[in-house]
Amino acid sequence: MSSGRSSRLSRMTASGPTPAPTTPLIGAALPTAGAGVTPDDIVTVAQTAERLGLASIWAFERLLRTVSADGENPYGLPPYYASVLDPLEALTWAAAHTSRVRLGTSVLDTLFHPPVVLAKRIATLDLLSAGRAVIGVGQGWMPEEFAATGVPLSRRGAGFEDHLAAMRACWGPDPVEYEGTTYAIARSEIGPKPAAGRIPLLIGANARPSIERAARIGDGFAPVLMDWDTTATELRWYRDAGGAGPVVLRLNVTDAAAIATDLERAAAHGIDEVLVELALTGLDVPAQCEVLEELAAARR
Repeated sequence: MSSGRSSRLSRMTASGPTPAPTTPLIGAALPTAGAGVTPDDIVTVAQTAERLGLASIWAFERLLRTVSADGENPYGLPPYYASVLDPLEALTWAAAHTSRVRLGTSVLDTLFHPPVVLAKRIATLDLLSAGRAVIGVGQGWMPEEFAATGVPLSRRGAGFEDHLAAMRACWGPDPVEYEGTTYAIARSEIGPKPAAGRIPLLIGANARPSIERAARIGDGFAPVLMDWDTTATELRWYRDAGGAGPVVLRLNVTDAAAIATDLERAAAHGIDEVLVELALTGLDVPAQCEVLEELAAARR
């Protein structure tokens, strides 16, 4: 892993058009979903990732898992989504047991949180971890989650842009003052501030307008691999819209034996980092760590 490439991800700086094929960095998903998750499981994966020299550890947000009369989820969400730890608090716990590895969300649904409150929580994680936070954000998609948080679905789009602008204002110099179409912040002093003065925001999206928005207002792009044809199209939309920030691809693994092939394809597409999520494999935490060991060994 080259130092230039690592620093590019850390700063989330734009660096021109489609990058040449190169080896992507590897991040690991923390075990934060399922009723059996323990604090020790999180520490084990976090410390394993750091010991192996992986780039990052990640957590995601899911507020609820709807069930129909027959007990099934209408969206096909797996049963372990019924209990998902808060991503920022899980990352703060992981931060306390690590010192180098970056701490990411993929993704955090910003609209379910007031921007001042969320900005403060993210900045707190960043400050306590000495500037290791990199935050993937999305608009959310499940109507039931919007209803449960009292947020109208119509807030997506322009309201999402307004939310991110309000958070970035909170991270800027005091006094903070913001007047948007949905959110307003009176002239105030708001802290803490991020450790390095800013926090990179990767935007997760799959529809073309949302991806073009990510290219316009995001510091990077956080797609989820559905299939490689779809991902190639999403990357083209992002880059055609002027997106030059890093791309962090979430790889929801069902077969650990296929990871090497997916990493090769990610390299061919110029993807900067691959987030390996092993929950769908059904492997327990020790077995997940073995897979991470094998991935790290193959890179040496």
